[in-house]
Amino acid sequence: MIRGFTSKLILIALLIGLGLVLDFAGMMDAKQLLVVAREYAQYGWLIVILILAQAILFTFALAGSLFLWVAAPLYTPATATFILTAGGALGGIGAYFFSSYLSEDWKQRIQGSRSYQFLHAQENFFTLFAMRVFPGFPHSLVNYSSGILHARLDHFVVAAILGISIKSYIYARVIYSASDSPSIEMLLDVWTLGPLILLSIVSAIGVFINYRSTRRKD
Repeated sequence: MIRGFTSKLILIALLIGLGLVLDFAGMMDAKQLLVVAREYAQYGWLIVILILAQAILFTFALAGSLFLWVAAPLYTPATATFILTAGGALGGIGAYFFSSYLSEDWKQRIQGSRSYQFLHAQENFFTLFAMRVFPGFPHSLVNYSSGILHARLDHFVVAAILGISIKSYIYARVIYSASDSPSIEMLLDVWTLGPLILLSIVSAIGVFINYRSTRRKD
């Protein structure tokens, strides 16, 4: 058991080191990636590369979201949404199982906690969807907490696909239609954030209503 725990710590350390190496090498710079990607945008295989790159980064809690700034300027909102949703969902599933593996040794200790029971309950779809569509909420936090707390996999996958696709389409449409160089300030406009926040609030209300109705039945 100690040997398994040590190997997992070494694996985490290696992943942190990998993230630092990629950052220092400039491979996590969205502007540089966009410059390179523009040269190959006419090739269909680039779409596959972008999806796989996101999937790998999200699996290991690295910055997969930076590919929004690569896919959205290059492709139409519909195509960019497909790329971002496919990469984000695949990476989310990978992170779900990877985090579950890392936390396997002590998962039994938290199975009686309220957080575990809440995410493992029937209503966790609304919770996951609310977090997915809320602006700025880290996807890796959703992925890893879901794997550690063992959220229902079917709810996790559906919430990931719906939440990421809705958010990606709204962001991609704004970035694609920009007349000048896209920036983060464009995504902070109330007309961009408003629909996402509203969807997140409605989902949170759904969680509360479902929770109250379940308590009354009990």
